[in-house]
Amino acid sequence: MNYWLVKSEPEAYAWAQLVKDGKTAWTGVRNFQARNNLRAMKKGDHVFFYHSVSDKQVVGLARVAKEFYPDATATEGDWSCVDLEPVKPLKHPVTLEIIKADAILKEMPLVKQSRLSVTPLTKVQADRLLKLAGG
Repeated sequence: MNYWLVKSEPEAYAWAQLVKDGKTAWTGVRNFQARNNLRAMKKGDHVFFYHSVSDKQVVGLARVAKEFYPDATATEGDWSCVDLEPVKPLKHPVTLEIIKADAILKEMPLVKQSRLSVTPLTKVQADRLLKLAGG
């Protein structure tokens, strides 16, 4: 199993909307590195859902429901998307401030490559996020 983090502005698409929808196509990624990360996702992989810009915190845990396929929202180029489904909200959201201060988490791509919207996590990082979030 692999572990990932996806970012979304809560005003554009919030965790609560994913929960309400039950599943969504993760479309609109227009960065080659992020697209390649989407293409590396496997069904069942865990995905941490991060509210960017206004909240700046990891708020939920999702799962890859369908592996990559062509992004229908792309008008040109070779872009992909995956389907995500919610698993559970985090009991205690993990803020960017906490992530940056944590010896394990400060090495996350979220910190090192802050503009990237889809990033991999190590198992150690995923376990640490879950621990900080209250399990």
